[in-house]
Amino acid sequence: MASAVETAGGASAGDGASEGAPVLLPGMPRQRGAAAAPAADVPQVVAAPSDAPARRPWTGLHPWRLLPTPAGTPFTFCYALLLVATSLFAEQGDPSLVSALLQGSSTDVVHLAQAPLLVLVASALWIAGGLLSGYAVAFLFVLTALERRIGGVRTAAVFFGGHALATLATEMPVGFSVAAGGLPDSSLHRLDYGISFGVMTCVGALAGLLPAWVRWPLLVGAGYQAVSGLLAYVDPMTDWGHLLSLGLGVAAWPLLRYWRAQRSGPAPLLGDLGHPALRATRAS
Repeated sequence: MASAVETAGGASAGDGASEGAPVLLPGMPRQRGAAAAPAADVPQVVAAPSDAPARRPWTGLHPWRLLPTPAGTPFTFCYALLLVATSLFAEQGDPSLVSALLQGSSTDVVHLAQAPLLVLVASALWIAGGLLSGYAVAFLFVLTALERRIGGVRTAAVFFGGHALATLATEMPVGFSVAAGGLPDSSLHRLDYGISFGVMTCVGALAGLLPAWVRWPLLVGAGYQAVSGLLAYVDPMTDWGHLLSLGLGVAAWPLLRYWRAQRSGPAPLLGDLGHPALRATRAS
């Protein structure tokens, strides 16, 4: 029994003119024998032109990104200018006035008990050792690198959080020891100021955002600096604070990586990211 099946062109498969030709069903992918069909019946897929700019070739590292800039790292840039001003004043100002300001900014037990917030902020406005000290140089490069990865507000939170926690953790035991009679009353008054606790916290934090081949040498170098100070036993309380600050930065790695993921956005999609529709999806 003969049956008639309509082809894509509307002709019947039983027609004599279409006898022996392959049967094409409408709306289906290309089937066997479709190559014999006329080229005009096969729809052509033309890729939409992309208006994305051509990818620039990698030109190497940019050394100027290692230093703070007003637009790229505003927190580090402004803070560095403030530290330069206070350091120049400490070198060129009246010695008696400078001494009075440093003593008033000291985070010893007496000042922490009287005005904790004031002295915690004031003590971070000075650089112990001046502009040529190792912590001053580390401040410039470490905070710049950290701010470029997590932003200015979060960098400030890491710096001042480490500065405050390490200061309290080293000074409070002194107060308890004096109250228990283990230390003399003179231990309540000491000159303690500077940015070293905050810098060491940022060093530990930055290490968690760097590749492994940079992370571990950085941690080893910072740890060696703190341990060698402890072995020298010149200022053990401050050196314990440096080691504690480094540990605080390392402990913040999960939070810092979460912040960096939020700042950098989702991972790129595989495929043509230059297509306008994909770019709009990625931006949203």
